[in-house]
Amino acid sequence: MKTCSHDREHQRPDSSPAISRRRFLRAMAAAATGLLAAGCRSTPLVEAPWPTPATAATIPPTVTSPLRSLSQVAIVQARSYDRDSVRQQVQTLLDGIGGLDDVIRSGDRVAIKVNLTGGTYFDPPAGLSATESYLTHPQVVRALSELLRDAGAGQLFIVEAVYDRESYLSFGYEEVAQAVDATLVDLNTPDPYSDFASTSVGEGWFIYDSFAFNHILEEIDAFISVAKMKCHFNCGVTHSMKNLIGLLPASHYRLDESHWWRSALHGPGNEAEARLPRVILDLNQARPIHLALIDGIKTAEGGEAPRGTFNPVQPGVLIAGKNPVATDAVATAAMGFDPTVESFNAPFIRCDNYLNMAHELGLGTNRLEEIEVVGASIDDVRYEFEPGWQM
Repeated sequence: MKTCSHDREHQRPDSSPAISRRRFLRAMAAAATGLLAAGCRSTPLVEAPWPTPATAATIPPTVTSPLRSLSQVAIVQARSYDRDSVRQQVQTLLDGIGGLDDVIRSGDRVAIKVNLTGGTYFDPPAGLSATESYLTHPQVVRALSELLRDAGAGQLFIVEAVYDRESYLSFGYEEVAQAVDATLVDLNTPDPYSDFASTSVGEGWFIYDSFAFNHILEEIDAFISVAKMKCHFNCGVTHSMKNLIGLLPASHYRLDESHWWRSALHGPGNEAEARLPRVILDLNQARPIHLALIDGIKTAEGGEAPRGTFNPVQPGVLIAGKNPVATDAVATAAMGFDPTVESFNAPFIRCDNYLNMAHELGLGTNRLEEIEVVGASIDDVRYEFEPGWQM
């Protein structure tokens, strides 16, 4: 069984990264983008999505390009959470991006990160459930889990640092876990281990050089982020990349013990506008996503939870891809926003655009012209969202 490896000897670099390293990262991203535009082909690759030009140049032209497959994002229209319909639509998404063969192998341990932000703290809008308005719907996770089982997944874990122990039961995840033989994991605890792992971000870190993770996140073979398509007050949008905030045990990331949220990630005062987007990048480097799936069948505009300018909407869409930056960029465009917009413009009205920063780091592309959209087009599903104006 393969496991996620992390450099335990990583030392904290100087707080001002060397210019040469930044230039190197930009050059690598630019080289990868150039190869993509040129239609270069290479062998399937998951762990290193941006091969060097030297490597790419020697690969036979008859094999599928990892740059091409990782820049593919599939879109389907979906109007309800009917179980059979959702499974069919998720199957269509996965077929559109080349299936699961390059994501999992027979017997693999797979973790599915869902978004259950706020737990049972909030009351959902009248006439709607929480999973129909701001939380990942369990039918989407069930459909994906069944397809993962069909593809040979050995163990399935549904993971979230839940705000309360009632969340999994209240939002339908205990039923899903029983149906697909998955284990529910509360990432706020180290269980079944005695303590949390210290997982390195690597040399490209911004705010944190390591994170306290449940060891399961290091021992899995594949990691999938299943997010809700939403706006976010502090981060502009919250899709597969932002979903990783919920990997962290709240008790380790509070500025004050009286805070029930991960206030240290935001920082004091108005630091969140620069700090939180960079925490998202740190998390995505520490725990890379192999498959991103975004639930936009029913959701909300104007915020991430029922408060402020939050308003339920029904875009009727599901989106998936194997690169979270590209997938989130397409989801952002489907919401009527420009994923490449300069910071402090809609939807990133009070923060840095972390999709631009991810592109600069070489984590993926948020340039729509560099992304192959399969299935429905962005224009077919575009639904104009209001940003998160008020919390």
